[in-house]
Amino acid sequence: MAAMKETDLYPPVKAHLEAQGFEVKGEIGPADVVGVRPGSKGDDIVVVELKRGFSLTLFHQGIARLAVSDCVYVAVAKGRGRPWLKSLRENVRMARRLGLGVIGVDVGAGAVKVYCEPGPYVPRKVARKKRAILGEFEKREGDPNLGGLQGPRVTAYRQEAVLCAEFLALAGEARGAEVAKSTGVARATLIMRNNHYGWFEKVSKGVYTLTDTGRAALSD
Repeated sequence: MAAMKETDLYPPVKAHLEAQGFEVKGEIGPADVVGVRPGSKGDDIVVVELKRGFSLTLFHQGIARLAVSDCVYVAVAKGRGRPWLKSLRENVRMARRLGLGVIGVDVGAGAVKVYCEPGPYVPRKVARKKRAILGEFEKREGDPNLGGLQGPRVTAYRQEAVLCAEFLALAGEARGAEVAKSTGVARATLIMRNNHYGWFEKVSKGVYTLTDTGRAALSD
């Protein structure tokens, strides 16, 4: 079976645009596909860049074509399976932010599917995520992490867990309310009960002590 070529994507894309009322021609200047609606005097123009799969080059080309038209699509061969769907979601998300449309081409069936239309990107703010960012920022003591750090980070939660561990290292064992009052960590009981790091051990109802893992962590 012959390997797919970018030119194999052209007939389905051409047919799709012609069905929308465009006159379509391939390889016009730097553009793979250009469609112009008859009678629009060039005001209604669509540009499509073709690639067998998503790539940074494809998006670079799409962005460059925005100098010609506000209606620019990137078209790729339609794939199958979870990896393809994951790639599609991520690339459609990026295309929307760039103002580009995305077309998937089923070469075998000679059909296309438009996954998103070109247009200005209007980000949708998610209040829950904003609150989480601001909450972590306010609770974080100092600036213990380098921006761009790969691997474990010092979070506000970890900093509060350390305060609880330090208190127990001196007290031996204590009630959650006592730990909270002495350390200023309002969620001390929750932190010790959840025991995310394996540092705490429940002695009795509401009373906690430090584990060997917790003592080792404080030494580190």
